[in-house]
Amino acid sequence: MRFERGMKKSAIRVLAAAVLGLGFATPAFAQATPAPTLNSGDTAWMIVASAFVLMMTIPGAALFYGGMVRTKNLLSVMMQCLAITSLVTVLWMVFGYSMAFSTEGMHAGVTNLHSFIGGLDRALLAGLTPASLYQTVPESVYVMFQLTFAIITPVLIVGAYAERMKFSAMLWFSGLWLTFVYLPIAHMVWSGPGSLLGDLGVLDFAGGTVVHINAGIAGLVACLVLGKRRGFPHTHMPPHNLGYTVIGASLLWLGWFGFNAGSAVAANGTAGMAMLVTQIATAAAAIGWVTIEWIVHKRASVLGIASGAVAGLVAVTPAAGTAGPAGALLIGFVAGAVCFFTATKLKHKLGYDDTLDVFGVHAIAGIIGALLTGPFAAAKLGGFGTVVSPFAQLWIQAKGVGFTIVWSGVLSWVILKLVDLTIGLRVSAEQEQIGLDIAEHEERAYNLS
Repeated sequence: MRFERGMKKSAIRVLAAAVLGLGFATPAFAQATPAPTLNSGDTAWMIVASAFVLMMTIPGAALFYGGMVRTKNLLSVMMQCLAITSLVTVLWMVFGYSMAFSTEGMHAGVTNLHSFIGGLDRALLAGLTPASLYQTVPESVYVMFQLTFAIITPVLIVGAYAERMKFSAMLWFSGLWLTFVYLPIAHMVWSGPGSLLGDLGVLDFAGGTVVHINAGIAGLVACLVLGKRRGFPHTHMPPHNLGYTVIGASLLWLGWFGFNAGSAVAANGTAGMAMLVTQIATAAAAIGWVTIEWIVHKRASVLGIASGAVAGLVAVTPAAGTAGPAGALLIGFVAGAVCFFTATKLKHKLGYDDTLDVFGVHAIAGIIGALLTGPFAAAKLGGFGTVVSPFAQLWIQAKGVGFTIVWSGVLSWVILKLVDLTIGLRVSAEQEQIGLDIAEHEERAYNLS
């Protein structure tokens, strides 16, 4: 009788749990996780976002950088952008995606090799099928989206060594840099539980550390190792076609919506807010740069407003998924104002020849944005993050920034020195004088006959 009463009580508890949803179900049902399902809206948006980010490199960066160099080097810069796009695509398929996003062997909270870099179990995109999913989109679309990030990051470095690096050296440097600098940082930030910086709590929604600080520091190291262009800073070297630069900056601005809003990997409210704050921060940075330029020089320049807009795009990138409109406004304005000084005054004061201000804009705006991501993710400052304390998150962000600076700086120097010792980094003085278009490619951008 006691056994029967016990059975009746158990049955009543199970029935009550089923009706009230109190979690008394068997462990098998309690632990079941719904399988991801394809969402056509998310998929359509991510395909568009991927195309937008690729557009940032070709033709965006190619035109932006191409317009700022001298006529004799226009084709060389555009060629470098196209060549890196092709090289990185192949390397991404062969091993890049696997090393960046494979989680084979990773354990949350355990420091091991896979905290720094992924495995090779997905090399040659092993296991990828039309039915493979990443969250709610085909994995093939996610592979393509992340590929566009891997492409543009070494392309950004081109602006630091433009007009003086050998084409062959550029290819070797870009391939090695992708392998030993970009892929580990991307893995450490974005690959999920068990990744070094991700477990630390570093917030980087769309690439402030992974892309911009990483590339900006590498650019500074590259221009220091290569040395100054012939005649710098005494010879006047103005941009040869600011029209190209404005068109390129405009394409970057448009493409950045894919860059930031696409990082939500869904067509949802986070993507919509990321798009809005990107627009706000970019506009604020353009105004910030022009305001300081007006105070200092009593004029506003076309190159200045284009550079300021890019600084804003860079700065809001890590914060795009957590900052509110007010935070984005301040992040953008600060980045534009500060980058005016780092891209114009600091470079000439310290004497380094960062040709197109990769360090002065991308590294500095990236650092500003990465740091301010911390406090402006807090709800009390209008953000949408889950940070415990704005100041605690600021310290976490600072550690992520510092780690990225050291990682990129040291390994970029080693790679550049290795390439220099083997095939040489720099074109000859005569080749530099006649321009890389003729010296490296035997072609001219403009035929005047």
